[in-house]
Amino acid sequence: MKAVILAGGEGTRLRPLTSNQPKPMMPIANAPMMEHIVRLLAKHGFDDIVVTVAFLANHIRNYFGDGSEFGVRMQYATEESPLGTAGSVRNAMDALDETFLVVAGDALTDVDLGSVMKAHRAADAFASIALKRVENPVEFGIVITREDGSIERFLEKPTWGEVFSDTINTNIYVLEPEIFDYIPEGEVVDFSSDVFPAVLENGKKMFGHVIDGYWEDVGTLEAYRRAHEDILDGRMQLELPGFEVREGVWLGEGADLSPDAEVYGPVLIGDNSRVEAGAVLRPYTVLGTDVVVKADAELERCVIHDHVYIGPSARLRGAVVGRASDIRDGARVEENVVIGDECFIGAHAIINPSVKVYPFKMVEAGALVTSSIVWESKGARTLFGRRGVRGLANVDITSEVAVRLAMAYGTALKKGSVVCTSRDTSRSARALKRALIAGLNLSGVHVMDLELSTVPLTRFQVRTQQAQGGISVRLASGDADSVEIRFMDEYGADIDEGAQRKIERLLYREDFRRAFAGDIGDIVFPPRAIEFYTAALEASVQPQRLRRRSFKVVLDYSYGATSILMPNVLAKLGASVLAVNPFAATSGAMGTSDDHETRVKAIGDLVRTSGSDLGYVFDPDGETATIIDDQGVPLSAEHALLALVKLVCEERPGARLALPVSVSREAERLGLQNGSEIVWTKLSASHLMEVAGSGEVDFAASQEGGFIWPTFLPAYDAVATLVHLLDLLASSGRALSSVVAEVPDTYVAHDVVPTPWERKGTVMRGVMERAKDFPTVLVDGVKIVYPDGWALVLPDPELAITHIWAEGPSDVEARRLVAIYAGQVAELTR
Repeated sequence: MKAVILAGGEGTRLRPLTSNQPKPMMPIANAPMMEHIVRLLAKHGFDDIVVTVAFLANHIRNYFGDGSEFGVRMQYATEESPLGTAGSVRNAMDALDETFLVVAGDALTDVDLGSVMKAHRAADAFASIALKRVENPVEFGIVITREDGSIERFLEKPTWGEVFSDTINTNIYVLEPEIFDYIPEGEVVDFSSDVFPAVLENGKKMFGHVIDGYWEDVGTLEAYRRAHEDILDGRMQLELPGFEVREGVWLGEGADLSPDAEVYGPVLIGDNSRVEAGAVLRPYTVLGTDVVVKADAELERCVIHDHVYIGPSARLRGAVVGRASDIRDGARVEENVVIGDECFIGAHAIINPSVKVYPFKMVEAGALVTSSIVWESKGARTLFGRRGVRGLANVDITSEVAVRLAMAYGTALKKGSVVCTSRDTSRSARALKRALIAGLNLSGVHVMDLELSTVPLTRFQVRTQQAQGGISVRLASGDADSVEIRFMDEYGADIDEGAQRKIERLLYREDFRRAFAGDIGDIVFPPRAIEFYTAALEASVQPQRLRRRSFKVVLDYSYGATSILMPNVLAKLGASVLAVNPFAATSGAMGTSDDHETRVKAIGDLVRTSGSDLGYVFDPDGETATIIDDQGVPLSAEHALLALVKLVCEERPGARLALPVSVSREAERLGLQNGSEIVWTKLSASHLMEVAGSGEVDFAASQEGGFIWPTFLPAYDAVATLVHLLDLLASSGRALSSVVAEVPDTYVAHDVVPTPWERKGTVMRGVMERAKDFPTVLVDGVKIVYPDGWALVLPDPELAITHIWAEGPSDVEARRLVAIYAGQVAELTR
């Protein structure tokens, strides 16, 4: 039988171990990953193998040759430039004239590949995919199948809101030669994203077969270490090289293990290695060929490649060391350290946790290494949250972190791009913004610095000045010790999940673009940003109508940058303004929630006593605000949303409104009364902004009080919301309190259920299966629709919890529905 091994990957996430060798040649249990795949294929009768190669292809050719040493016939198809998974197989089409199997050369598995072929033939399928149930499916492509195994749909690397199953694509396929009709020659084409969806659309039979046995995508350093542990524990069926001299201790041919050495299994010692008296090998240690471990050295959970020297009294824990490296006496290598090939670590040097040392580098004796050598980058496991990158100022987010983060963002952009930057009034933001600017400049990116500015003004500047991105740094809401760094795309919207992943990859693999002296970016300070913003905002409403109405408003600027912006705006509207906290200052800008409630109550009292039309308490970032009606009553975020929906729909019959799927259905009813249409979105601000920026939406809003006016700016903007609210009130001739009085009551309940990360996929699959008899909305999470309400189950992208929202005809019914689904989720987590 014929098979194709995909072996063209560079393995960038495994750097520095793959800096000078292709990923399929990475050693696992002292043999290249791809060798395990070749032997598995031969075991199951696949004796005619085509290998697709690209990066450092000669390493693979020289090792495997014609395949005769492994009992197979091997030939090679070379990609001159990357063609994608399907494109690389198309490149080998001349050798594939019958049913064939495709498998990745950089995965680790003991699956019965022959049974996958048999299942394909039994189903008379056009294409078959081997599927595996995993605990954390978000890093893989999810495949959803029907009861008979036929494939219904694909999801490539979904967010938790899109996880409807825990069966993932293992990149093991059985295909008929006619598959090449769907793969154009010489183009970059992937099976999962391009070919298989087209095959499904044309009605061809595609089946998914859930496989037993072990499978691991060895795509990260964590997975690489875990794979060794699984092999030593026997979870992966692999014949280890050497002799099992005692339970859990394998000794390679020619190896010398001193009887005075302490060895605690499971441990694998490679051929011709030497472990001297007094050395200690603790569980899950793997030594390659010709490794020397000197007296009193201690290793625990380490993977040591070939020809490495470990000096006397050295201490290594949870580390990976590349081939031919030299660790001298007394050196200490800590948890999650990765040392590349042919490195020298001097005597008594200390390599701190998670540091990466790239190939051919030297660490001097006695040195303390706290950051990676070559490309200085080190990042947290979870980088982006709901509002960008957040952490304690000068603790989690230091100037060094800010520089590296900005360099990763700058590297994701083209050299010579322009990025707008801004900050709030805090000293933390001021200092970190300078570090961010330095990182951008050093990566060859120019900076347009707005200095002190609101987030919406920064977004506006990005859009109107044709910049390629934006960064705003400011104190986190309600926490004066933490900062948030917000990243924007070329449209001024928050960068999407794809861009976030790209920045994370660049940061974690420490792959920055370093500009030459003549290419280092410049800094400019735009002089009339506020004027342009004010003019555009004025043009998005009817200023004459506003001036005729002559509103009277009470504003609290919360010591934020809106105090600089609003006087220009108000001068155009003819409004009478009573301003509170009308200047920018760090002190007081970041109060507690109690402070905010106190200020809202004070503004409400001022509205009543002054007979004003409304009150408005800005949040310091200028994106959201609390609205207070003419009776001095503050509006909740839900009531403010419904009031604005009502005003927009009455003013613009037939309008299209974008709202998150968790918003009350009363918003939809208000829209339908005026012939409007609701476009449901994910809960994330980035997706809401993306939909708002499509040009097909008149208004968008979130449950947290963020409102978007796409004709002006497809992003949250409290200043624009105030102006448009006044314009809508002027058009209707009504007081805000009368509009709020007509807004129906809503009954939406919310709860969270603790959910281990490894159970989230199972939970969502279980919820989907139990909801099969009801209409569902699968925009974000699973929303089950009932005649008089709905329930939404959504895994949290940052925390080990699952959110449950529900709406009913009464508060009791809403809470009852939440309790039902919370119980289901809790049951599925067990």
